[in-house]
Amino acid sequence: MKEFINIVSDPVYSFTGAIILYFLALKNMTFVGSKKFFMILATVVVLFFGWAASDKIFFTIISWPDNIPITILLVLVFWLTWYSFYKGVENDKRIESGEPPIEGTPENREKVWAWPNLVYTELFTIILGTVFLIAWSVLFKAPLEEPANPTWAPNPAKAPWYFLGLQEMLVYFDPWIAGVLLPGLIIVGLIAIPYIDINPKGNGYYTFKERKFAISTFMFGWLVLWVFLIITGTFLRGPNWTFYGPFEFWDPHKVVAANNINISEIFWIKILGMGLPHNVLIREIVGILMVLGYLAVGPFLITKYWGKKLLEKMGPARYYIMVYLILIMMGLPIKMYLRWFINLKYIVFMPEFELNI
Repeated sequence: MKEFINIVSDPVYSFTGAIILYFLALKNMTFVGSKKFFMILATVVVLFFGWAASDKIFFTIISWPDNIPITILLVLVFWLTWYSFYKGVENDKRIESGEPPIEGTPENREKVWAWPNLVYTELFTIILGTVFLIAWSVLFKAPLEEPANPTWAPNPAKAPWYFLGLQEMLVYFDPWIAGVLLPGLIIVGLIAIPYIDINPKGNGYYTFKERKFAISTFMFGWLVLWVFLIITGTFLRGPNWTFYGPFEFWDPHKVVAANNINISEIFWIKILGMGLPHNVLIREIVGILMVLGYLAVGPFLITKYWGKKLLEKMGPARYYIMVYLILIMMGLPIKMYLRWFINLKYIVFMPEFELNI
């Protein structure tokens, strides 16, 4: 069983499984947003972790001082995600039966004073948070290491948990894309959401059916992409940033063959049997056309098959900004699969201009 889990934890299988489970959850949201589903899921998770924690390697990984807060955060993320879906499903049932959402009932619309209602709640939250942090500092040692030594670097050298998603993206993208362009577009996209999404439904109350597209798109980027990358970078990347299963010993001498190749090498050398052209534009013309084609044909295909109604509702400016943000987001899983299946390093490799995609 442990060996099987180590195999299916490989990003090729686990990421594909995460995508499949995500879309199954969206399709069966009525069940996913029920208390019955939560009880089944909680029972399975508790039993699995109870069994897995008996393994020394697994327990060492999840109990590492740096990893404990990440484990707690992941539990909170999935709990709060389910709870929001649960509230949305309950409201969807009420709206279908002609009732107002729970947040719109008279007892929930009653206004209260900030003092003492809100202030007392915040005070008790601060007290509980302080007690929790004190208990944590007593029970667990701070993960401090020896003073910095320029002649020695830890292996693996990991960023703080909130940057581990970016560090994992470095496996698939050039540093300027993984560390600058994509994080910048994420921030710009989050800022743009209130201006792009003008659907008035769902304001002030939980719902899923009335905001299905917006919620599904956002949660795909958040859970399937970002949280997955953090989990992989935290628990499944060991020495030399090599993948290790959750029950696999972190052997620093483990060697994984990775003969990375660029699109230009595939086209000119493998397909045509020629040497690489000296002119950089001719050498990378195939990759350039692929990137431009993706950005040019993608919006056309999206609009043709399922985006016509959105285009009418949102208007061209909002719609095409949204489409390009989605295309850029989907570029991450596309590049991940290309790396896994054909060892593709770059679609466009132009170090002369520091442009590697």
